[in-house]
Amino acid sequence: MSKHISETPATQLLKARKVAFTEHAYEYLEHGGALHSAEVLGFDSFMVVKTLIMQDQTARPLVVLMHGNRKVSTKKLARQIGAKSVEPCAPDVANRHSGYLVGGTSPFGTRKAMPVYIEASILELRRILINGGRRGYLVGIDPKVCVDLLAATAVQCALDD
Repeated sequence: MSKHISETPATQLLKARKVAFTEHAYEYLEHGGALHSAEVLGFDSFMVVKTLIMQDQTARPLVVLMHGNRKVSTKKLARQIGAKSVEPCAPDVANRHSGYLVGGTSPFGTRKAMPVYIEASILELRRILINGGRRGYLVGIDPKVCVDLLAATAVQCALDD
């Protein structure tokens, strides 16, 4: 039995919508990111999904869900969503939009409603690990929950390796 994590806006939303999820706590490492959490929890970093708060040229915020071992091509993303440009938000701006601290950002239960874009290949996975709303805390869910609860739009914006 893993230690109990107090509720976050993300877990409250998942419970309210009767979404089955598993909890995965780990020792948070500053700037460790998805690769660190995947390594310490023993998961493939491809199935650990990062939640990135970005903005378009008008500073309109948006959420991008990307594989833990991939980077976002902001050019590809901008083209697909009809924006002139997309860039990551500064951490303090991202915190304000999401209501979470960077490193603990969940796409569920954000302070502001923002459009959510999900790398299409994530939806092909059976399960993903995604931040549960606190640093050092991931939840395991079916990736289709991102479409069902967040109306996430599938995009192909992974940077080609």
